[in-house]
Amino acid sequence: MEHLGLNMNWLESEIYIAASATLYFGLLTLMSVRVVLKRKPIGVSLAWLFLMFAIPLVGMIGYFIFGELNLGAKRSRQRKLISGTFLEWIQEQAMTYKQSKELISENAHAMQSFVESYTNMPMVKGNKHTLLTTTDDILLELTKEIKDAKKHCYLMFYICNQGGLVDQLLEELKSAAIRGVECKLLLDSVGSHDFLKSNLPAQLRQAGVEVVEGLPVGAFRLLFQRQDLRLHRKLVCIDDHIAYTGSMNLVDPAYFKIDKGVGEWIDLMVRCEGPIVQHMQGLFLWDWSLETEQNLHLPEANKSLFCIAGDENSQLIPSGPEFGKVGIHQVLLTAIYEAKYSLVLTSPYFVPDESLLTALQVASMRGVDVKIILPAKNDSVMVKYASRAFFEDLLKSGVEIHQFYGGLLHSKSIVIDEKIALVGTVNLDLRSFWLNFEMTMLIDNPRFSGELLTAQMQYTLASNQLTLEKWQKRPFFKRLLEGFLYLFSPLL
Repeated sequence: MEHLGLNMNWLESEIYIAASATLYFGLLTLMSVRVVLKRKPIGVSLAWLFLMFAIPLVGMIGYFIFGELNLGAKRSRQRKLISGTFLEWIQEQAMTYKQSKELISENAHAMQSFVESYTNMPMVKGNKHTLLTTTDDILLELTKEIKDAKKHCYLMFYICNQGGLVDQLLEELKSAAIRGVECKLLLDSVGSHDFLKSNLPAQLRQAGVEVVEGLPVGAFRLLFQRQDLRLHRKLVCIDDHIAYTGSMNLVDPAYFKIDKGVGEWIDLMVRCEGPIVQHMQGLFLWDWSLETEQNLHLPEANKSLFCIAGDENSQLIPSGPEFGKVGIHQVLLTAIYEAKYSLVLTSPYFVPDESLLTALQVASMRGVDVKIILPAKNDSVMVKYASRAFFEDLLKSGVEIHQFYGGLLHSKSIVIDEKIALVGTVNLDLRSFWLNFEMTMLIDNPRFSGELLTAQMQYTLASNQLTLEKWQKRPFFKRLLEGFLYLFSPLL
């Protein structure tokens, strides 16, 4: 009987092991098939498959949480509800301010046409853009404009961090709301986590400021929507005549991540005046409506509100999962291939895909002077080493790489042939291209592009230019780390 009992236990154990193995490999097979059928970019698909087979449980759970673009049923319903109204509004506004094709620079034609075809956002005339390159000046100017606001103050940021000049700005925002100005503050749930969990949002709401958490995260929400799709836009609209965008979060660099050992964050913003402000205001209200499910109340296309402020052409480029699969990635590729003799790029995070890497190499090899300016120190160790995996190929192609030592260079900008500028919130990595909600300004004006180029060249004065000979002498363990993290670059 004892022998029979042992046999039964052994049999039950074998059945349990066989059933577990069948379930395990069945799940792995189903998840692998799902990855293949989704037809993501090859690098992304291979990275997920590698992770699933190397660390199966981690890989499958990771893909379930982060692998697919799922914004949730409520947001999808609201987007369908308001998208028609938004498109009609853009078309109505374009009838008044759209710039004619013959008055757009030849360098900008391809980008302008592509952006308009997939976002319906036209290039508009009559704008004035002012470049702001000092973070203290940016915060002081925003504070002054809020203090002088008569109608509304709309602010949208990825990160809001209290301390320093930001505290003064928030006090002025409270004062504006108390005196009857409509004040809205939209902050990303992850980027502004600490701020949103503090007592400051309650104080702002008590003063009359509407504070909304964008793309909220939580354990329960994992079941219904992807959690790493982030609201990465930076946008301020004051009344109907001024708007700002660029790379800077609502932070005072002297009080932000000072323990990271990377120095103060270096940013820039663009002050916009003219008809482009209407598009920027419309984008804010679009995002606000999606997050709050409130009705979409867009400004009227009225010449008296959005008057001509200058002679510069500009085009707003919103990007993110809801704008389709191409978006800003295709704009950047077009910008690189359109360059005739010079191309200067700055970005804090540089993890290109194969198409962007090839475009930069080809541009350099056909005679374009290509300069990439990146921070020498980075707050993300994984991005830092994954980024460096691309340096040797770029240097061999003649691309100049400048490592900035004056802090964490956070500005995101491109200048093409000293005539066309792209400036905004987009990093040169796959997260910005495919996952984050971003915004970029295409500015067709030699004067502004020249000012931005001057700022970029000032960055190079605080940088060291890499040489291929020196780079190839780096230690073997660093090469190994770069190569390993390169395998996961599509997921960073």
